[in-house]
Formats: sequence, structure tokens, C-alpha cells
Amino acid sequence: VQLQASGGGLVQAGGSLRLSCAASGRTFTVYGMGWFRQAPGKEHEFVAAISWSDSTTYYADSVKGRFTISRDNAKNTAYLQMNSLKPEDTAVYYCAAQRAWNPYTPRKYDYWGQGTQVTVSS
Repeated sequence: VQLQASGGGLVQAGGSLRLSCAASGRTFTVYGMGWFRQAPGKEHEFVAAISWSDSTTYYADSVKGRFTISRDNAKNTAYLQMNSLKPEDTAVYYCAAQRAWNPYTPRKYDYWGQGTQVTVSS
């Protein structure tokens, strides 16, 4: 599976962005999708995930109520709608795909996209 993340940018605090993760190469529908982020000097942090079987969603406490993960299997694309953005959301955001299902653990993911920068100004 090849993953292409896009949609990052510079936004003021309180603003919104929608990230997209386009998948190609294998059957998208059998892969759970996750979003992680990495700020400078920090490790990968789980943000959100969506299962392949029934689209169950999972969120980090820090983004719950502000971010929404979704998927469109017809377009082989996963999305991360980010609202009420805060300066602490600033990071490189990565999408990832996993055939098994351990949504919170980065090393359990099989494929990763290249990352897209999100910068939130105060």
C-alpha cells in the first residue's frame, strides 16, 4: 500500500484543516487507518484511527471532540477533520495503514505516508 498524505498548512488558533490520506496498491478496505503526529524533539503520538471492519473510531484524549477521522472506501481515502486547532497541535502528521488491528501502537502499522506539516499560530 502506498499512502499519500496532504492538506496540511498554516492556520490560526481556532481554525480548521482537513487532512487526506490517499491509498493505492492494495485493497484499501481491509486496512485500518491511523493518524499520528510528531512534534520537534518528540516521539510519534497517536491521534486517531478507524478500523476496516466496521469503521469504529479511536481518538487521543487531547483531540477528542475536536478531530474527526473518517474513510471513503470508494475513493481509497481516509480523512482527518481538525477543528478548534491549538498551537500544541503543531506537528508533522502521518497517516498509516494496518492489516491487523492495534490502533494505538505505531510499530504495529504496516505502511506509512510521507507526512504533512500542520502549523497552528497563536
